[in-house]
Amino acid sequence: MVPAEDVDLSTVKYEQEPVHAPHLTGFVFSLFVRIVEAPLIGPWIMSMMKKQNKVDELLRNTVIPEEPMFIPEYPPQEMEPGVVIIDEDGRPGDRVESALACLPFYDPAAFLGNSSTSFRYWKIRDYAYAYRSRNVTPSMVAESIISVIEEISGKKPPTPLLISFDAEEVRKQAAASTRRFEAGNPLSILDGIFMAIKDDIDCCPYPSKGGTTWLHEVRQVKEDAVSVARLRSCGVIFVGKANMHELGMGTTGNNPHYGTTRNPHAPERYTGGSSSGPAAIVASGLCSAALGTDGGGSVRIPSSLCGVVGLKTTYRRTDMDGSTCDSGTVEIIGPIASTVEDVMLVYAAMVGSSPASKINMKPPPASLPVLSSNDDSDILGSLRLGKYTPWFNDVHSTEVSDKCEDALNQLSKAYGCEMIEVAVPELHDMQVSHLVSIGSECLCGLNPDCEDGKAKKLSYDTRTSMALFRSFTAADYVAAQRIRRRLMHYHMEIFKKVDVIVTPTTGMTAPIIPPSALKSGESDMVVTGYLMRFVVAANLLGFPAISVPVGYDKQGLPIGLQLIGRPWGEATILRLASAVENLSGESRKRPITYYDVLKAN
Repeated sequence: MVPAEDVDLSTVKYEQEPVHAPHLTGFVFSLFVRIVEAPLIGPWIMSMMKKQNKVDELLRNTVIPEEPMFIPEYPPQEMEPGVVIIDEDGRPGDRVESALACLPFYDPAAFLGNSSTSFRYWKIRDYAYAYRSRNVTPSMVAESIISVIEEISGKKPPTPLLISFDAEEVRKQAAASTRRFEAGNPLSILDGIFMAIKDDIDCCPYPSKGGTTWLHEVRQVKEDAVSVARLRSCGVIFVGKANMHELGMGTTGNNPHYGTTRNPHAPERYTGGSSSGPAAIVASGLCSAALGTDGGGSVRIPSSLCGVVGLKTTYRRTDMDGSTCDSGTVEIIGPIASTVEDVMLVYAAMVGSSPASKINMKPPPASLPVLSSNDDSDILGSLRLGKYTPWFNDVHSTEVSDKCEDALNQLSKAYGCEMIEVAVPELHDMQVSHLVSIGSECLCGLNPDCEDGKAKKLSYDTRTSMALFRSFTAADYVAAQRIRRRLMHYHMEIFKKVDVIVTPTTGMTAPIIPPSALKSGESDMVVTGYLMRFVVAANLLGFPAISVPVGYDKQGLPIGLQLIGRPWGEATILRLASAVENLSGESRKRPITYYDVLKAN
């Protein structure tokens, strides 16, 4: 390879490598797994598949001149304009109050039924208004949520939103919140707000199974994850542990162990994954927000497919302690909510790097955009948006790229945002580098238990992934990190010209669930390729990114626009996402599966 600094970005041409892999479900899938796990023939099959997809050609037959970069490294970044600094070391409730002051004026007319909008999700401030005006109590809302969850749990085939749920635990938290409101002493605007926590993030008293049948047996939960503890201190009520694609190793949300969560907009379709339960529980109206993890689009993909907002923060902007993937170099814990302002409120509560990350990453102070400022329009108008058109348009259906294009045109018309054509080199290499990185890190964490016999209890698609990950060598991992440094150089050059890179979040809308996949799982790398096409850069390079709904295809399936920011640039993408939401929000549709747990009371 030519050194990255010698590559002329103006000459880059888009070349999308097709994915070569069989679509497998049912008996054929189970047979395939047994073959790839067998000695001799299994490694041979994996070797042939990697050669066919030009993986070995890149990792083993190419000289990559860059030094490896094992975690993201960033040059110093300038402070974003029009922001408020929030104290990472202070009380989470104080940060939430700072975030609240950044939001536009709240008009209770929407809650009181005087709004002309045909459908809107209830915001966190709607719940807070209802509680403070004594119209509703957290305990009343809790009973509505409990009745829905118990109703769902009896459905056949199972379609659970939650893997772990305890009605009495929810009632206990809600009763404590109700007493605080009766005493006129709520802890924050988040007091009494119901949230679900993905099953790979610790939340007492529930086990963290990671979507498996056994992980909780070898990994005990003794305390809340740091992000959960910060939210709990603000009065958040946790409804339980949300369903997920097993061990996060999938993009659809399929889980044959506990049942596959269905898309609230189309129950015969996937939610996307791996944070399937968190996105679906928010989209269905049961919870105002949820926490997911994102190592390969796992927050943004289901948020896009379910029509909600999902934020992937800069690597190590939030503390990963207390999650099953806390030692990886591509994962983060991020919020999912129905609106950008609710994502901001949850993000403000949970933000804060770990002590080790502050030393290693040297993050600048966290900040939030002041959306209530008169200068907001001027700041939006000064933003430069980078678009790589051939990549942007490489989607399963032009409905996806057309809707995203419409949203960008509205931004330019309303605020004067400048669109700049950019080129992102070596996109296939980026996919390979990410696959080797996340796969090797997952295998490292799971190896002891898999060697101890637990591997056979995993689903077929997870076992297929594990077989692939075992085929990677230490040299492959180092080569992947050399590619990571090249890609960081390219992106930092792009960010000298633009403030945000814009893409569709996914290359397709929610795929149909094959009936045979409900019992045995599914492997469809073509679908995975479309779902992951645009999300990987933010994980491999640690950039902040957000998915915001911009409309629907002709079948009524949601479409998301992704905004990728500079390192530590959460405030900029939140500001831009809020503007996109305001321009596209009137078209939001009520999901087929929707529960109005606030007005039900």
